[in-house]
Amino acid sequence: MPGKARRAKKATSKATVHKSSRLPTKVLETKYIFVTGGVVSSIGKGLTAASLGALLEARGHKVSMMEFDPYLNVDPGTMSPFQHGEVYVTEDGAETDLDLGHYERFTSMVASRANSVTTGQIYEQVIAKERRGDYLGGTVQVIPHITDEIKSRIFDVAQGAEVVIVEIGGTVGDIESLPFLEAIRQMRVDVGHEHCIFVHVTYVPYIRVAGELKSKPTQHSVKELREIGIQPDFLICRSEVPIDHNLKSKIGLFCSVRPENVIAAVDASTIYEVPLVLSNERFDEKVVGRLGLHREIATPSLDGWQRIVNVLKEPKQEVTIGIVGKYVDLTESYKSLNEAIVHGGIANNTKVKIEYIDSETVEKSTVASLLSHVQGILVPGGFGERGAEGKVLAIQFAREQQIPFFGICFGMQLAAVEFARHVCGIPDATSREFALGLKRGVRNFVIDFMEEQKNIKDLGGTMRLGAYDCHLQSNSLVRTIYGADMIRERHRHRYEFNNKYRGLFEKHGMNLSGICRDRDLVEILELRDHPWFIGVQFHPEFKSKPLIPHPLFTSFVQAALQARKG
Repeated sequence: MPGKARRAKKATSKATVHKSSRLPTKVLETKYIFVTGGVVSSIGKGLTAASLGALLEARGHKVSMMEFDPYLNVDPGTMSPFQHGEVYVTEDGAETDLDLGHYERFTSMVASRANSVTTGQIYEQVIAKERRGDYLGGTVQVIPHITDEIKSRIFDVAQGAEVVIVEIGGTVGDIESLPFLEAIRQMRVDVGHEHCIFVHVTYVPYIRVAGELKSKPTQHSVKELREIGIQPDFLICRSEVPIDHNLKSKIGLFCSVRPENVIAAVDASTIYEVPLVLSNERFDEKVVGRLGLHREIATPSLDGWQRIVNVLKEPKQEVTIGIVGKYVDLTESYKSLNEAIVHGGIANNTKVKIEYIDSETVEKSTVASLLSHVQGILVPGGFGERGAEGKVLAIQFAREQQIPFFGICFGMQLAAVEFARHVCGIPDATSREFALGLKRGVRNFVIDFMEEQKNIKDLGGTMRLGAYDCHLQSNSLVRTIYGADMIRERHRHRYEFNNKYRGLFEKHGMNLSGICRDRDLVEILELRDHPWFIGVQFHPEFKSKPLIPHPLFTSFVQAALQARKG
């Protein structure tokens, strides 16, 4: 019996010890930055991580970024936008958290499904391995099996990167985040102290009645981290008012962080000011020093970010864009879209005032009063019949009143429905998506299932997702806007324009100006004899950056400006 016990103990030890010497040399050379958050949720971990990525890139370093989300969903694809905000789609078709949008907008990285990991994905993979017998009959535990799976995802992203920035979702103290925090605690042992730093984003509340900033919540948050075994190297202290040196010293003393590594991050007027705020605190300089990063640019140029902030604070002109949708209560539901419109304004040195219009309030009697004052109308992506008729009325108003119109995904589909009904003479034209609520006998599904979608029952991960090629008509407006005859854009939808109606649409003045030739699908509708009327089946907002605005949004804002002047 003692011999068996010794053998069992030896086997357990072998399973749980993860020696850094077994890691690939390239992975060991990579630097790792782990970003956690405390005190309250929505504190800005994603923006902090993205801004640090932008600053490191400005210094000449190759950066990759990833996020761990602690919820059990495999991905956010079936989650309500009211709960979770928008679903961001990557080039390879992953449905991810909106923070990946920040990563791509602020840096040059092109995200993939490897850059977004949920608890659901981790457990799904570990259970699949256990079912295959990969663990040789051993007991499957959070440590080491779950934590090893988490670390393996980090090492996968580390391939080819000089610096990997990893955001841990949730708030320190949440039970859901514990496996991720334990995994990154182990990472410092695996890769070495000199290759790994912890950045903790926290909140320093200002008690207005007392006229004081309070550091106690930050102290308690760091205490939670230290009990797990993580000592932060840097504290990013969010606050409404500036934090002085005395308070930094106090926070540093009680949190065992050097005062110069307590970084003040006072609320900025725009998210694009955050890289400048952190740079003014010399955050990036301290990070590269702590990690021993070489080949850095001594004085990185942030002129582009400064120009963006200048335009947003002191624009030369203003234009109003009306977004007609059903998620008007939460701007997070259209996060990438909102930012892409702002980018279009930056390109035109213009402040864009976005006005959200609840599509359920748009009726024949109200459409003019709701939309007459805007210079551009945009109908975004979405799902379901609720509010759809209000969107159709808004599109009809834009078409008839010659107001610049931009339809994205569902917005493009409803533009097709509106055109079929009121121009092509098909009063019952509709989308297959609304079939359950329709009377029997309706035959004119201008928008219909793709053939391969007809027998699908699962909702998650079964849509047309990711980037596809689109060929542009040579004499089209979109060909001029893009300056290319072939583009590649990202999709997230289940229904398509019905090719049965192509000839009829062309006959009545609607150009089918973008085609996915590989699948013979209509991607872009463009109305002739209209100043600017474009509907796209894809989501161009996912590829827009503040430093490189998407051409469609730049052109749309420009058209709205011309409408305003006219």
